[in-house]
Amino acid sequence: MKIIIINGPNLNLLGKREPEVYGNMTFDTFFDELKKKYPSITLSYFQSNIEGELIDKIQEVGFSYDGIILNAAAYTHTSVGIGDAVKAIATPVIEVHISNTFSRETFRHQSFISPNAKGIIIGFGLKSYELALQSFL
Repeated sequence: MKIIIINGPNLNLLGKREPEVYGNMTFDTFFDELKKKYPSITLSYFQSNIEGELIDKIQEVGFSYDGIILNAAAYTHTSVGIGDAVKAIATPVIEVHISNTFSRETFRHQSFISPNAKGIIIGFGLKSYELALQSFL
């Protein structure tokens, strides 16, 4: 099974950025732990702060991978283009958010990805990614 995690803007700062919201662990450390815990899955990871690069990656893997775990971060609430990319591909997408977006600012309650996602997991910290991974098993 081939799964990719795609992270959007500012998620490269995990472990440093707002630890009260996002925790103290870097994503690289978490990803290494996830790969060790699920050795039978081919896991890859991509992060970009640039909307077009995220769309390019979704299109690149969207017909050859078994699943995409997507945390588009702030682009979730603003990018029709990312929502359209998810709609255009064959690979199922699980939308993930580390924080509970519904307990935050009102603009974060809207998602352009959700209508086209297989499912949504929010608010469980980095564990949200593992829950999404388990949904593909």
